[in-house]
Amino acid sequence: MTTAAALPSTLSLGLSRGATELREFFRQKENLIFTVSLPAILMLLLGTVHVHEAAEGQMFAASMIGAGIISTSFVGLGMSVVADREDGTLKRLRGTPMPFTSYFIGKIVLVFVSSLFEAVLLLVVAMLRFDVELPSTAEKWFTFGWVFVLGVISCSLIGVALSSIAKSTRNASGVLNLPYIVLQFLSGVFISLSALPESLRVTGSLFPLKWVCQGFRSVFALDDGYAVMEAAGSWELGRIALVLGAWTIAGLVLVSRTFKWSNTSR
Repeated sequence: MTTAAALPSTLSLGLSRGATELREFFRQKENLIFTVSLPAILMLLLGTVHVHEAAEGQMFAASMIGAGIISTSFVGLGMSVVADREDGTLKRLRGTPMPFTSYFIGKIVLVFVSSLFEAVLLLVVAMLRFDVELPSTAEKWFTFGWVFVLGVISCSLIGVALSSIAKSTRNASGVLNLPYIVLQFLSGVFISLSALPESLRVTGSLFPLKWVCQGFRSVFALDDGYAVMEAAGSWELGRIALVLGAWTIAGLVLVSRTFKWSNTSR
């Protein structure tokens, strides 16, 4: 008597889907160059104008790494889902045995790899151009790790949820890039938080980007004295974890309520 072969698990299907997503991403050289190189180019241009000493370079590089990671997770993933919906990929996948969860595991694999790739590129640029020093303790690298993971997951989920508003790749760019660009100004990436009115600081603090950048600034700061430059005068690592964790939960709820397999279905 023969026994039926066991079906692949949701995780193994997701990892397989992730490998496919990575192959497609790295084959699209124009998209790869634009997605990964844009934050590095902005770092070079803006840093050349605004960075005049080592401490400024450390803080600026940390903020740009945070913004770059959000670019790949929030904007990049959101647009990828819109493209899959528009060209019928999602509709075809819905008719296969692959679970919905496996599709998103594949996307998360793509985002983690591309975000890590971008973070490394930004660090190399920052070290070569602005003499940025890497964290020297395991504790700081641990902080970098959990801020990175929570930032990628929370912003990926928000990007997927917001992608349901876009009907095509033509308007997805505006839907996803507009809030991302605005939040960079409200989150201390391009402008010091101390230069912003209180109302704008409060608005920026409602969203993940501010907390991701603040977490990275705590990692790359030359000493804890630079925490006084933050809105609360401290790094607030506990609050960073709470806010990013809350957005992760909120993102899961939003995705479950808004995700569409096609532009004509819920």
